[in-house]
Amino acid sequence: MDDQENSTLSVHDFETWEPVLRLLRAEHAEHLATPGGRVVGFIGRGGWSVPLKQMTHDAVRRVHSTLVKDDVNTVTFAVEIGAAGRTRLHILRPSPAVEHGIGPNPGALVLVEDALPEPWRRLPDPASGAAPAPSADPALLERTLRERLPGAVGATEAEIAAAETRLGITLPEELKALYRVTRADWADWGGDFEAASRHSKAVRCELFGLAGLYVAEAATRECPWQRAAMEVVDTRPTAAVQGLAGSPGWIVFGDNGGGDRLAVDLTPGPQGHTGQIIKISHEEDIGARLVADSLTDLMLDRPAARTGSPENHPPAKAAAHAYSQQSLVDSVHPGLEVLSVDMSTGQPISIAPLTGLPRLRTLSAHPGTLADPLEIAGLTGLEYLGLGSQEWRVLLDANIVPRGLLAVAINAPFDEDPLAVADLANELLALWDRPPITLTTIEGDLGPAA
Repeated sequence: MDDQENSTLSVHDFETWEPVLRLLRAEHAEHLATPGGRVVGFIGRGGWSVPLKQMTHDAVRRVHSTLVKDDVNTVTFAVEIGAAGRTRLHILRPSPAVEHGIGPNPGALVLVEDALPEPWRRLPDPASGAAPAPSADPALLERTLRERLPGAVGATEAEIAAAETRLGITLPEELKALYRVTRADWADWGGDFEAASRHSKAVRCELFGLAGLYVAEAATRECPWQRAAMEVVDTRPTAAVQGLAGSPGWIVFGDNGGGDRLAVDLTPGPQGHTGQIIKISHEEDIGARLVADSLTDLMLDRPAARTGSPENHPPAKAAAHAYSQQSLVDSVHPGLEVLSVDMSTGQPISIAPLTGLPRLRTLSAHPGTLADPLEIAGLTGLEYLGLGSQEWRVLLDANIVPRGLLAVAINAPFDEDPLAVADLANELLALWDRPPITLTTIEGDLGPAA
């Protein structure tokens, strides 16, 4: 794991770290004096977590600036400082096969390059019986907007056709009518923010220009494996919108002003309408919500009609949490896709009842909650597995790590030795010939403490 290549990076210079190291020694002298005592933290380009009560930003920013200069996104560090000042600083740089984690721990290890969780691979169900809402009226929409936006510059038919070619999709008539009235080009407002605000009020959103239109396929909705693998696609018979991460039929045309995207939905749910308007929330990883039955309704402030009573439909038993043996047994169902075994107040749990479940693809267990990790060998359909370090050690020593996995995670507590976690991660990455986490150890002398 030692990193010889890139040894010339400035972030590997002892002088870069010296101000931070002196502060850490001053605050953690007692801990560092214990055998094996280390202080751990991480510094990234987007933030840092350094265990200092009196945070001296200049010292941390010195390392941060070096990361930016070296084009390194983040590093985890562990430091040992002897009584006389001799210092060993261990710096871990992430692998391109490892997603960013929380704190010093690595995120998911992606074992197959560019692999996506099952919900992100899911395509919409056919909507063969769907039709536009009766309220969809391109002519009324166009007349209404021309009254609201006199003098607006509309897109030409050639510009609309070019957008369709770029997207590889035919735009619905209501959306074409909208852009015939206004092309939503900042240049047309002459840099006048009030004019732009009036425009957004008139079209009920921050409308994207034709060049900003995009198809919200699942790949456009980035989500780390550790969250995405726990999601399920849940589309009830009464649903207006399919519970997908994304769809080739979701055409995003604007923003609600709060970071949520508005899209025309050409792949509606069982009770939806083709061309309905949905909101894709920036706070949710999957699914979308119905806003209006048509673009005409959105412009005329008409709320969506009720399309069913999902609260009266039995909940989809696709994901479950187990806190005890009985709760796990109660969760077993042919449709079970995702299971999380959380911290239990009782005895460790046997996962033998899960053997043979046809759709089980995700298992995530907190450290110490599994009675026998070897039972995982019976779960042949897993694509994601999250375990504690000891459980992974059992599987590796028995040579029964499931080879059908696409991604894994080491569910390590924050106080676990990051060097040991990195070594374990590299053992798993090596099974799939994936690039390792790299370790660089630098030594220096801080001299006696003042």
